[in-house]
Amino acid sequence: MVDWSSLDTVFLDMDGTLLDLHFDNYFWLEHLPKRYAEQNDLAPQAAKDHLIPMIMAERGSLNWYCTDYWSDRLALDITGLKAEVGDRIGYRPHVVDFLDALEASGLHSVIVTNCHPDPLRLKLERTGLDGRVDAIVSSHHLGKAKEHPEFWHDLQQRVPYRASSTLMVDDSFPVLESARRAGIAQCLAVLAPDSQREANAHHPEIPGIYHFDELLPALRERQSVPSGQ
Repeated sequence: MVDWSSLDTVFLDMDGTLLDLHFDNYFWLEHLPKRYAEQNDLAPQAAKDHLIPMIMAERGSLNWYCTDYWSDRLALDITGLKAEVGDRIGYRPHVVDFLDALEASGLHSVIVTNCHPDPLRLKLERTGLDGRVDAIVSSHHLGKAKEHPEFWHDLQQRVPYRASSTLMVDDSFPVLESARRAGIAQCLAVLAPDSQREANAHHPEIPGIYHFDELLPALRERQSVPSGQ
């Protein structure tokens, strides 16, 4: 599924890949409509019917992920509202073991996320994830989402990498397809990003896993190979 011997760099998505997407889905589909309804004197379902199409219209763009954009548009403190349900932030199964094995393998690990820097800080405070990888890059620092074809070129300027020896792991097929078009050698999908929802269907051309324990034996085998072998 992954040719670990050919890799130098592993790019990792955060939400839905390392962290349970339940937090984000719950926030956007339940908590935000509830708070929006309270502020605007609406019935909860009316608020949801108003918000969800508005949010979905921005899907794939940087605005979709931008806390500042939604705070301005909805006249709400989105980061503050996220903190209200921050207890739902958590790792997906086997992620800590996988990250430990990745560190032991000597591969360069980089979180490449569309998460805005403000909620990113909240998630790092809750998880300590920044202490388990070599670097973190938010697409907001580059001014374009991972789905954008020029994202990967701009990422190269910030985190030099060789596409031919890089793996990208993400729960978003549009992101993985973008990475493939940019020449990323290996792409892997996470098919069960939200612990409270059914898994996604397999992609016809991109291999997928449900949980990281599926990768651990081969990754640990790489660790056990003596240097120079």
